[in-house]
Amino acid sequence: MKILHTSDWHLGHTLHEHSREHEHLVFLDWLLDTLKAEQIEAMIISGDIFDSANPSAQSQKIWYGFLAAANRLMPDLEIIAIGGNHDSAARLSAPAPLLESMRIHVTGGLPYLEQGGIDWERLIFPLRNRDGSVEAFVIAVPFLRPADLPPGPADIEDAVIDGVRRRYAEAVNAARLLRREGQALITTGHCYLSGTALSELSERKILGGNQHALPVEIFDKDITYMALGHLHLAQTVGGFEHIRYSGSPLPLSVSEIHYTHQVCLVNIEQGRCISVKSLPVPRPVEFVRIPSTGLIPIDSLLLRIAALPDAGNTSEQQVWPYLEVAPLIDKPVPGLREEILKAVSGKAVRLVRIVPAPTSPSMPLNLTGAGLEDITPEEVFIRCYQSRFNEQPPAEYSTAFNELLQQVEQGDTHQ
Repeated sequence: MKILHTSDWHLGHTLHEHSREHEHLVFLDWLLDTLKAEQIEAMIISGDIFDSANPSAQSQKIWYGFLAAANRLMPDLEIIAIGGNHDSAARLSAPAPLLESMRIHVTGGLPYLEQGGIDWERLIFPLRNRDGSVEAFVIAVPFLRPADLPPGPADIEDAVIDGVRRRYAEAVNAARLLRREGQALITTGHCYLSGTALSELSERKILGGNQHALPVEIFDKDITYMALGHLHLAQTVGGFEHIRYSGSPLPLSVSEIHYTHQVCLVNIEQGRCISVKSLPVPRPVEFVRIPSTGLIPIDSLLLRIAALPDAGNTSEQQVWPYLEVAPLIDKPVPGLREEILKAVSGKAVRLVRIVPAPTSPSMPLNLTGAGLEDITPEEVFIRCYQSRFNEQPPAEYSTAFNELLQQVEQGDTHQ
């Protein structure tokens, strides 16, 4: 059986208010072609389908339009999608009964029984090969929020890690009751595993912060393949070829422009993962950084910008490269941002970020030349703390900030 694993589409994402819609549409057209060309029998989407818990109508139109197109193109294709930390569990799951008729299974969050407990059967989906026999079971575990985790013993060292381990153990045990010899067990996850590379600009710290990175040892050893989402860099975990992040199909920040964006083609046979092949995703829009690494004096930066191609047909803006600039400054430069914006005006590029200079007692936060839209919420928090206390915020403060930020983004402000 051939399974395609992808994740972290982030439909509706913008860079400095520049829409990524064109890039997403190009990716989805390529994905449809790939599904057909490779004769994929099942596709797993491991979370963060949308960039926001409240996606725009256009983002939802793109999502459902893709699902309809995939079903028309390959009526026998099974699609299994889970919610990520950016997704609204309720919104994603709402049309699930309708989508089931199209062999599309969407799990936004954990389904609970009326009498209490989790209805694991609603998260377990059989994958049938072309002769109709069950080749594998997919355990579609979505992003687990703190409220999804069971209470643990008072003396447990890390309740989050223990809670995730117990939830996965319950899910796998439920699937084992259905599994027969020669059938694969595939699990999904949208989480952060230890020993992996995190993108500093675009991946939210989840489940209480990165000190709660999950050890790969908490997952059952008889899992055939683990389809992970959340990290945008495609990578294996702990040296295990069958436990991996597919990565995002597009760079979601300038820090990701050197990633090899891809989807994973997984071959399952007789209950074993035979191979995993990376299929690179074409990049329809390029990223330009001035300079390519490090910082550049302001005069040199302005000369480099002046040498960029002039804007031609404005209808082609959707394919103009994204531009990041990194000016070298050792003191406050009032008006720097406006000067850079003036230089970029009329050039066939889209400015997405002015790299903020490091803060210090002699470099106040609001005089570095960067606007709030150029830096992440975490950077704002760190800089504010540094400007007041002249040191890095303690780990527990960063954890609390990220938990609050996650609640606000999910609209979960009652906690």
